[in-house]
Amino acid sequence: MTSPTVRRRRLSAELRRRRVQAGMTLSDVADVLEWSPAKLGHIETGIRKWPSVMEVSALLKLYGVTGGQREAILTMVRESRLRPWWTEYEDVISSAYVGNEAGAVAIDTYAGMVVPDLLQVPEYTAALARSQGYDESGVERMVAAFLKRQEVLDRDSLERYHAIVEEDALRRVSGDSELLHAQLRRIIDLARGHDRVVVQLLPTSAGLHAGSAGPFTVLEFDEGEASLAFVEATHGGGIVESEDGVAACQQVWRRLVAAANSPESTLTTLKRLSLLT
Repeated sequence: MTSPTVRRRRLSAELRRRRVQAGMTLSDVADVLEWSPAKLGHIETGIRKWPSVMEVSALLKLYGVTGGQREAILTMVRESRLRPWWTEYEDVISSAYVGNEAGAVAIDTYAGMVVPDLLQVPEYTAALARSQGYDESGVERMVAAFLKRQEVLDRDSLERYHAIVEEDALRRVSGDSELLHAQLRRIIDLARGHDRVVVQLLPTSAGLHAGSAGPFTVLEFDEGEASLAFVEATHGGGIVESEDGVAACQQVWRRLVAAANSPESTLTTLKRLSLLT
C-alpha cells in the first residue's frame, strides 16, 4: 500500500479536482455545507491531514460522485488516516520527508558532508547522532529509524535510488578504520548487488560544485503525480513543492551527476579504498 503521507496528498488533489469539475468555488462549497472556506482550503491543500470519512462523504455527495469512484476515494480517506511507523520517531527524523520517501518510486539524493541516510551502516548513524548532540537514547532511536527507512531499498515499487557521495564524507571517518571499512563495504555491496541502486563518488578534486549550497533530495512518484524536493537545513529542512523550486533542484542534480565519477569508476575507487583500510 502507498505511504499514508502520499495518500493524503493524492486525496487533497482529488477533492480539489472534483470540486473544480463540479463547477464550484471554495465559497460555494463552504456556504452549502456551512463550513468555513479555510476548513475546506486546508483539506484541499493537505494542511488538515486527516479529513474524516463523514466530511469527505459530504463533499462527494455535493460533487455528484457516486458508485465505485466514491468508494475508491473513501478507501483513500481510510488509508490516509493510518498511523505510519515513522510518527514514532519524529524526535530523530523528519516525518514529513520520510512519509514521502516511503511512497516514492525514484529517489535522487546528495547528502553533502555525510554519507546519505539509506547507505549508512548503524555504526556510522550512531556516530553521526552523537555528533549532533543526541544522548544515548536518541542515538538508539536514530539508528532504529534509519534501519527501518533503509527497507525502502527493497520495496518492489522503488524503481531507482541514486546517491552522490562526497569523497570528503568518507574521509571524515578515516580516523576510524573499522568504521570506514564497514561503511565502504555497505556502499560497495549495494552498488554492486542491487539493480535499483546507483552510487556516484564526487571527488575532492572536483572543487567547488553545484551542490555547494547544501544537501537535498528529489523524489518522484507514480500515477502522474508531481515530483517533490526536500532541502535540508539546520532547523530540519523542508519540502519543496513548487514546480520552479523542484526544477531548480533537478538542474543542480544533473550538474552534480555530470561532475561525479561514473558508477563504474566509483565502484573501482571504493573497492581500492576498502582494501587499504
